[in-house]
Amino acid sequence: MSGLSAAAREAVEAIEDGPQGPEVGAFFDLDGTLVAGYTAATFYGDRLKGREVSPAEFLRTVVTAVDGELGGDPTRIAHVAFSAMRGESEEAFADLGERLFRARIAGTIRRESRALVAAHQRAGHTVAVASAATSYQVAPVARDLGVEHLVCTRLVVEDGQFTGETDGPMLWGRHKARGVRAFAREHGIDLSASYAYGNGYEDVAFLSSVGHPTALNPHRDLRTAAGRLGWPVLDLADPVGGSLVAAGRTVAALAGMNAGVGAGLAYGLLRRSRSEGRATAVRLATRLPMAIAGVSLGVLHEERLWTHRPAIFVANHQSSLDIPVLGRLLDRDFTIVAKKEARWDPRTFVGSVVVDPAWIDRSDSASARATLDGVVDRIRGGTSLMIFPEGTRSPTPVLGPFRKGAFHLAAQAGVPVVPVVLRNTGELMGRSSLVLNPGVVDVCVLEPETDWRTDDMDERIAALHARFEETLARWPS
Repeated sequence: MSGLSAAAREAVEAIEDGPQGPEVGAFFDLDGTLVAGYTAATFYGDRLKGREVSPAEFLRTVVTAVDGELGGDPTRIAHVAFSAMRGESEEAFADLGERLFRARIAGTIRRESRALVAAHQRAGHTVAVASAATSYQVAPVARDLGVEHLVCTRLVVEDGQFTGETDGPMLWGRHKARGVRAFAREHGIDLSASYAYGNGYEDVAFLSSVGHPTALNPHRDLRTAAGRLGWPVLDLADPVGGSLVAAGRTVAALAGMNAGVGAGLAYGLLRRSRSEGRATAVRLATRLPMAIAGVSLGVLHEERLWTHRPAIFVANHQSSLDIPVLGRLLDRDFTIVAKKEARWDPRTFVGSVVVDPAWIDRSDSASARATLDGVVDRIRGGTSLMIFPEGTRSPTPVLGPFRKGAFHLAAQAGVPVVPVVLRNTGELMGRSSLVLNPGVVDVCVLEPETDWRTDDMDERIAALHARFEETLARWPS
């Protein structure tokens, strides 16, 4: 449980020490609980940006919102939006939900909320997201967390199009509590032994439905109610944002990287050694910017980085920070395979000068094959390779499927694969972020794997993927 706050560790330990099994439920609110912020605002903002909100709908929303502030039902705002969706394609809206999850919502999932969900799953509990939000908002988050069950607002669909109506009441306030009780009856769940997490005063009825309620990052009124009712209050950290200080340090870090490359290459000229110059440039270009940005590394089994060289080093990929982290770990005599489109990315251009990447043109299979043949020759000549088998950055810590390319290269070159598990890089620098925040990157180097062959490759890749997942789920001490 490294990296969790003391309060979060205590909550996880209480779950582990409590009742186990599927008859125990764990119900998580979505907005403000699992995620920091409100998914409805993300959806509505995207519709506004795409000019899909008519002036009439916007006016009705504003009037309804003002009325809600004066004591009306806030769910009326949602029904204005539902009515305006009449005739829209459900499939298109579901695709929108997936796109917004990857681009915007994934980065708002609280790390410690993820840890709570995982603790309930390890305990064998029946975990569900209980929310007034629609399934199009909830499902991508639930799937990323490995949660099967949704207790949420459902929209009526006929012939693939929304009718503008809801299937039953919107699950807000007492209706969410009723939905949870109905779910419990259907799945044989003992609510007196179950858990629930919510953040708003409207969740009082929902939280009262279970034996172990928790006010998680509660609004003021719920915090007051929790104190009156004797409920625990759990305040979790939000995902790190990009402050002005962090942005300034990021700019300075980029300048430091450039200066490190220049100084290293100049040193090589003085020493009349290109290899010494590149090695020095890599060291300076990875250490200087991290020091300036306030990023440090906590590395387990660092010695495994040196027992098998040359090798193919494979790592999980969630951030632009992954490359400089691995560069600092590998230190010298390595290169990287990268897509041709990234060649002129300002975040990687300067570093590419010293590591001489193998640029892959995915649109030209013959050219890509020739490039990879050259990579095999370089590996056999003593150059190690850094590669991310997921192929692209993941928007969350959830591990994507591994592609086979890195492992075919290991078989062709006759070198081992050294797995490197990274944790926290996505928190310090998000998938699409240009700002690097200070903090500690956790690294665990797993046992190198040798003798790669094509006849058992699929099984070995699956086993290695499982080792990555296990390490991320239960970080070694």
